[in-house]
Amino acid sequence: MSPRRLLAPALLAALLAGGGATAFTLQEFSFDTPAQEQSFRDLTSKLRCLVCQNESLAASQSDLAQDLRKEVYAMMRAGKSQDEITTFLVDRYGDFVLYEPPVKPSTYLLWFGPFALVAISGFFLLRALRRQGTAPAETLSAADQARIEQLLAATGDPKEPAK
Repeated sequence: MSPRRLLAPALLAALLAGGGATAFTLQEFSFDTPAQEQSFRDLTSKLRCLVCQNESLAASQSDLAQDLRKEVYAMMRAGKSQDEITTFLVDRYGDFVLYEPPVKPSTYLLWFGPFALVAISGFFLLRALRRQGTAPAETLSAADQARIEQLLAATGDPKEPAK
């Protein structure tokens, strides 16, 4: 059997085997009410995995994310509010743990930097366009004008209909 014929079943097996590891399951946590479960889901989706950095705490499968989910769950079971849990994690890990960091002087560049770049780019674009539009028209010297008229007379004026 050729290696190419084995490739498709191997890829299919790899996809099926890895399909269950895309997100954690809530089965490892028990909640008293559906509201608590939803609160847990909301909170873990607003927090960033510190290892993966581009995944939420809810979606990450890293060991640290699993530990943090357990810690968030334990704090929720202890009666702490989402704000208290978030404050604890920010104090411990910094604003980076939040997907939406607060607007404060240390994050101004993050929040307003893109708008400033667009404004500065627009300013330079408008300035360049205005400079192009105000360029003075070149005037022909009398000698150049006479030469053009001579050439047009010799070849026939394109504005006049052909005879």
